[in-house]
Amino acid sequence: MKLIPTLALLGALTTVAGVAAAANPTGPYIGAGIGQFNLKLDDLSDVDEAVDSISNADDNSWKILAGYRLAPFFAVEAAYINLGKPGDSFSAEGDNGKYKVSIDGFAPAVLGILPIGPIEVFGKVGWYFYDVDVDLNFDAGDVVDGSDSGDDLMWGLGASIVVIEHLELRAEYEQFKIENAKDSNAFWLTAAWRF
Repeated sequence: MKLIPTLALLGALTTVAGVAAAANPTGPYIGAGIGQFNLKLDDLSDVDEAVDSISNADDNSWKILAGYRLAPFFAVEAAYINLGKPGDSFSAEGDNGKYKVSIDGFAPAVLGILPIGPIEVFGKVGWYFYDVDVDLNFDAGDVVDGSDSGDDLMWGLGASIVVIEHLELRAEYEQFKIENAKDSNAFWLTAAWRF
């Protein structure tokens, strides 16, 4: 008697998995996104103790991406991410000024996806390989420039919906563990085309 409920449950799970697979096909996709990057600086490299206080800043950001959905619940993705040029004023010993930080780079990632009807929620973990340029302009006329490269962890969460069969619209949050700016994050609106 226990065999019939077990077979019924197995049949229901197979049907649900089949619907999810049909609604969320595998295959390649490409896309682009716009967003806002929020820079939360701990300190500015190569400036030592010259800068007493720095404030957090934000700027518009953008990215282009390509990925491959290996299964309804799993994808791999690579993106070029430009986090803009956030900057603000600072105070220093004997002088004040303005700073600007430019960050861009390449980010491979893996996505875990949970289809819930027409909506999908996903988590993302990746690694951000980036170049950073820092410009300090003191009111007295002194200029300090610095450049560096690095690679750090990034992760994100998001939700998406597919409209007109192939167009995926996403809302995403990503956290970057950039050196000297470990709590920096970005909010994205992204569109991707599934082939």
